[in-house]
Amino acid sequence: MKTICGICPRHCALEPGQTGFCRARANRNGVIVCKNYGRLTAVALDPVEKKPLRRFYPGRSVLSVGSFGCNLRCPFCQNSGISMAGGDAETIYVSPERLAAKAVELSRRTPGNLGVAFTYNEPLVGFEYVRDCAGLVHAAGLKNILVTNGTVCEKPLRKLLPLIDAMNIDLKGFRQDYYDWLLGDLGTVKKTIAISARACHVEVTTLIVPGRNDSEEDMDAEAAWLASLDPAIPLHISRFFPRYHTRDLEPTPVDTIKRLCSVARGRLKYVYSGNC
Repeated sequence: MKTICGICPRHCALEPGQTGFCRARANRNGVIVCKNYGRLTAVALDPVEKKPLRRFYPGRSVLSVGSFGCNLRCPFCQNSGISMAGGDAETIYVSPERLAAKAVELSRRTPGNLGVAFTYNEPLVGFEYVRDCAGLVHAAGLKNILVTNGTVCEKPLRKLLPLIDAMNIDLKGFRQDYYDWLLGDLGTVKKTIAISARACHVEVTTLIVPGRNDSEEDMDAEAAWLASLDPAIPLHISRFFPRYHTRDLEPTPVDTIKRLCSVARGRLKYVYSGNC
């Protein structure tokens, strides 16, 4: 008998023993579980600006952790080694208690660790681990940061938001045909941004791929929509570099990033260019 996963809009209907599209959630005896619970592929102490967050405790560090799996298929994925990996990914097991304790230990250094950032792969495919860790991190008086593609259903998002202090959400483009290339849904991501921006600090990132999402018209429409939520939402406009299935493309010209930043600044108060 199939069981439906309710974390993202794909709603994978899985037979017992079957793994979903994200490679991280599976049907185990009729119950959907996250296979990547506590299984970390990356752990690092990063500047919070690297998430990227420019207007949330600048100058502080954050304990950043990632696992494996993703519910999109971006041909230009910058972390395909883990995001597109499945259960055979090389990992270490870190319990929520151990992770929270490490965050507290690092907070006593100078400058003190801000908390935990769930990043690198798509953290929400490991919803239960993020939830359990975030509760302990909050109980210790530290902050939780979520770096996500925003492809999540409203119900789990709202359950998690009381535990999240800041998010960077990828708004990968502003046309559905662009999201079709990624096997995603623009409307879902817009809804995630709108809901989250009312609940915690939100910054948005758009990676510009030459010939795909680099028009001034698209950027103006995106910036206007973000401004309709709040013109003070920071927008990060980043350069593409050839990765994964797009190694035949050239990096985004710096002049393109500068031009699109200028367009966005006509609508938004805080616009940042990355990787220039």
